[in-house]
Amino acid sequence: MAVGVFDLFSIGIGPSSSHTVGPMRAAAVFAEELKGSGVLSRVASLRVDLYGSLAATGHGHGTMTAVLLGLEGFHPELILPEEVEERLAAIAETGTLTLAGAGGEGV
Repeated sequence: MAVGVFDLFSIGIGPSSSHTVGPMRAAAVFAEELKGSGVLSRVASLRVDLYGSLAATGHGHGTMTAVLLGLEGFHPELILPEEVEERLAAIAETGTLTLAGAGGEGV
């Protein structure tokens, strides 16, 4: 089995891709499952708990940013750097997430 450099390394947002790529993908999958199961419109709030190294150092390594963006439906390999700042500013200003990219539906 051949393994390439792109199989070993993933590039993501934040100062530490190891603390952002997985959490962002997991959050995006969670949000997509909410949408796919038809319960997204019933979500009024949510809570994210981090464990292990993500809990210990995640804040400084960009984990929370990655989780917020993942919940909004962004994926690490597709998001543009300018989208990161734009969405974080909107989230901070409104206090609302647009789960799974659902137009107007936020928590």
